[in-house]
Amino acid sequence: MSQNLSGHTQLQGEPDIARVATAFADARRARVLMALADGRALPAGRLAEEAGVSASTISNHLAVLLNHGLVTVDQQGRHRYYRLATDEVEGVLEALAKLAPRTPITSLRAHTRAHAVRTARTCYRHLAGQAGVELFQGFIGAGWITGGDGLHHPELAGDRLSSSGRSDHYRLTTNGAAALTEWGIEATLMSTTRPLRYCVDWSEQAHHLAGPLGTAVTDHLFGLGWITRNNVPRSVDITDIGTAGLASLLQSASPSPRR
Repeated sequence: MSQNLSGHTQLQGEPDIARVATAFADARRARVLMALADGRALPAGRLAEEAGVSASTISNHLAVLLNHGLVTVDQQGRHRYYRLATDEVEGVLEALAKLAPRTPITSLRAHTRAHAVRTARTCYRHLAGQAGVELFQGFIGAGWITGGDGLHHPELAGDRLSSSGRSDHYRLTTNGAAALTEWGIEATLMSTTRPLRYCVDWSEQAHHLAGPLGTAVTDHLFGLGWITRNNVPRSVDITDIGTAGLASLLQSASPSPRR
């Protein structure tokens, strides 16, 4: 409820889904949102390149996204940087990515981008794709996380693709909390009693670590130089030092078999 100028209570109706959906319905605006979905703030020029439009046209698309509350803008000197307004916007993108039909790959560039996104990407600022799923499996195999097998179980309520999972009750073990703290993750994030958040990865149809711990792990991977951003929106590269570092970190792991 809200109050109008006369002080009377004004009832709120149903959410106007169709209105906000129009902002997602343009392929160029969708590419802008995908470019911002890794948590970065980017200038209009870079977003024009990602959307494949001219610098003059991008301002119109950004105005639509601003008017619908999907992005925000920060002024830094003469430059304006755009970012997603909330994590919920990225959640919509993840859900739509699952529902949307796949476009045919007709060029080497399209193949490269599709492969990069599936291999390793960010999702709600945590590691997703094959890399994220394998890391989560490694934590389970090492005995650092307990409460599930890391696999997607569509027959269970709450284990839906492209969503935060609720059917398993993953928790850090004492060994896991100690190992991650020693690795450099903030000790205040280590609880062996609170359930861990996870997502059902839309490309791998398995679980990857989410929530504050998932974000902290991903930030630490960036800080160590084990993963780096590339020119494909949301995609990340695992560096040579990262490959060696992750192998060393999880050397005691015995990942659960995949179905």
